Amino acid sequence: MNDLNPVNPVAMTVFIAFFVLVTVIGFFAARWKRGDLTQLHEWGLGGRQFGTVISWFLVGGDFYTAYTVIAVPALVYSVGAYGFFALPYTIIVYPFVFAVMPKLWKIAHAKNHITAADYVQGEYGGKWFPAAVALTGIIATMPYIALQLVGMQVVIKGLGVTGEMPLIVAFVILALYTYASGLRAPAMIAFVKDIMIYIVVIAAVWLIPARLGGYAHVFDAADTYFKAKGGATGIILKPTQFTAYASLALGSALAAFMYPHTMTAVLSSSSANTVRKNAIFLPAYTLLLGLIALLGYMAIAAGVHVKSASDMVPALFNTLFPSWFVGFAAAAIAISALVPAAIMSIGAANLFTRNLWRPLVSPNISPEGEASTAKIVSLVVKFGALLFIVFLPTQYAIDLQLLGGVWILQIFPAIVFSLYTRRLNTPGLFLGWLVGIVIGTGLAISQGLKPVFALHFGEAVYPVYIGLIALVANIVVSFVVSVLSPRRVVAAA
Repeated sequence: MNDLNPVNPVAMTVFIAFFVLVTVIGFFAARWKRGDLTQLHEWGLGGRQFGTVISWFLVGGDFYTAYTVIAVPALVYSVGAYGFFALPYTIIVYPFVFAVMPKLWKIAHAKNHITAADYVQGEYGGKWFPAAVALTGIIATMPYIALQLVGMQVVIKGLGVTGEMPLIVAFVILALYTYASGLRAPAMIAFVKDIMIYIVVIAAVWLIPARLGGYAHVFDAADTYFKAKGGATGIILKPTQFTAYASLALGSALAAFMYPHTMTAVLSSSSANTVRKNAIFLPAYTLLLGLIALLGYMAIAAGVHVKSASDMVPALFNTLFPSWFVGFAAAAIAISALVPAAIMSIGAANLFTRNLWRPLVSPNISPEGEASTAKIVSLVVKFGALLFIVFLPTQYAIDLQLLGGVWILQIFPAIVFSLYTRRLNTPGLFLGWLVGIVIGTGLAISQGLKPVFALHFGEAVYPVYIGLIALVANIVVSFVVSVLSPRRVVAAA
């Protein structure tokens, strides 16, 4: 128990009730849009039959996660305007999705590709470069799953319960219904999750400022707080933050749909037109994200003080809302961890099975064997992330997730550029990927795993997102080596 925040029986009852509801939905999902779950495309991509509405909830469900709801307002609470870089990034990403992802979907559908590495293998042949793409996706995803657990851990602690057991129980349940229902489970749960999150956020941005004296007071309080705090904080960006802010937004946008979970959500759509429609309607989530970010300023105005900024959102709700709503909000955020964690584990399992296990270990594996292997790997991935949180400090997951963003960006040329040009070949892309990984990792380590690196041009200093620096090096090497080496031979479909 937490002495500072004793267990609230009303809040806990509401929380458990919604968690049970989601569990029932997760197991029921196997009967929804029935398919042969012994086939990987049925288990891991929902049979590629999700229409516009389902895909909208699914993509939103795995893109806007529990850690987003916790971390974005916590960053705004800590550093002010700089924390809003997530807003332009989610605005930039949807035109990219509209232009690029329908083209990728068409090729993947025509050639039965289930993963991004499948697409790379189909375009370039071989097994080692697709394996490198798959390994990059899996490693970048693991700390991302761990951070969903961090989000869930924070809200459970906000209800007055400490220790790892509630987290373990929640993820055992998640593991079982994902194993049983595949992608259908998070797709169905995403409906409940998103509706709950919208209710929580709309209630918060309406009622909290009303109790604090209006938005003018909220912004005044935040401005006064950051001026007193000094340093590179404030409700307006400092000129020295411009390049870091812009490059973080651009780099994050380019990386966002390279991750296995977002790629899986796109490839599960029923048509290329469904992907386009979602790119049009998904910015509604950006509005939601902007409102969520404002919770950071509201916590300052409400006088919320916490040892860790991640505890800010639960502390704010505990301060200003009745117990039943605290339980409802905690359930919404916890469920926001379950949906992306399920999709992430499925995406990682698909990559392992299709692009590591099958080509490198068991080339004659049957379709049923593929699905069975993926189900088992999805369990291993989840419990690997769980062990990560139980036995290692949370900071490791946060630091590795920052590295994950740098790494996943390095598969961008192989997936995106190859949709539009035939000039690139395997040696160029493989060497470009390697250079990007080495430079990105080296720069990140040199900065203590901080996401930006200061570039010096004469006396001018420009802090830039490390992932973008590494990507530029990757692109240059990919094109130069491809020009100097023989042209690629497109593998037969």
